[in-house]
Amino acid sequence: MRPDTPAENVDHSAEAARLERTAGLYPEDAEALLLRAAAHLELAGDRPAATALYDRLLSSPDTLEDPVLVRALKASNLWEYDHEAEARAIIEGVRAASPRDPAAWVIVAEALESHDELEAAHETFTEGATKFLKDAPEPPKSAHALLFGRHRVRRMLGVAHDEWDALADTLHTLPVSLDELHDPKRVWSLGSDNPAELEAEIFRLRAELGAYREALSRPFPVAVLHWPTDELRELLEAYPSLSAEYPSHEEHLAAIEQSLRELAASGTPNLGIVTGTVPSYEAFAASEGTSPTDTTLLPQYATTLAARGRAMPWPPQRGAECWCGAGGAYGECHGV
Repeated sequence: MRPDTPAENVDHSAEAARLERTAGLYPEDAEALLLRAAAHLELAGDRPAATALYDRLLSSPDTLEDPVLVRALKASNLWEYDHEAEARAIIEGVRAASPRDPAAWVIVAEALESHDELEAAHETFTEGATKFLKDAPEPPKSAHALLFGRHRVRRMLGVAHDEWDALADTLHTLPVSLDELHDPKRVWSLGSDNPAELEAEIFRLRAELGAYREALSRPFPVAVLHWPTDELRELLEAYPSLSAEYPSHEEHLAAIEQSLRELAASGTPNLGIVTGTVPSYEAFAASEGTSPTDTTLLPQYATTLAARGRAMPWPPQRGAECWCGAGGAYGECHGV
């Protein structure tokens, strides 16, 4: 969501404008596109314009997918240009709302941390971690940032490791340990005149930045198109010739899983599944100036949905619901 490419390498203002135009063309994806536009405006240094985009989303008559996340981003941005009181009030509201997305917890906790509110940041990281880790057999990947952030703040506070810090250590995969990355003495090293200390710190920072960019990046997924039962029925009723492509819904689902497993076995990274709808597909066909019966359009449609951020990563995490929508766990459904 938040690009981290330096401003000297990207015209962030132009990219924000492009994303705003795209949001106008695809109103169903406006929330995700405008959030990316706001992130580019923040990187461009135009924080008031970013706030205006957040306000535009929050005042929209359309129902937002995650209004609490938008408020969290707005609070973080406001605090960066001297609107501390308003930012604090929003952060308290976000915490009280108990967000369902770990990202919202991370954003407000990091806003507190970056302004030296370490105790409040620790409380916020802990509240979020408790929500997503309580009774969970293993931490969902989306909640790893909560554990890492909590570990970092606890190191800054000088408190002893607890079981969640140990869990964060096991989840961390870089060669530089979390204790090294989160060592408060690193701050002092940056001001050192000793070349060896500076070189060691640069190595640590590069490792941390690599992990940060990997976490933030949304590489373009190789996506396979999935039609839910009702959508496939409607599609075939409207375009019977596509029945050669989709003999039955069961075969369609089996083909998806088989294709993804073959791609994974060949070493293809970043696989995903996108869910199609008939109205969306028809609109895409019209935009391409062709008929929905053109089977070569199907993978193009999947790619376009993925480019608009609609892909669900495959395979699902252990214990997660199967991608097919039947309601069972993936490991007991198509993951068998």
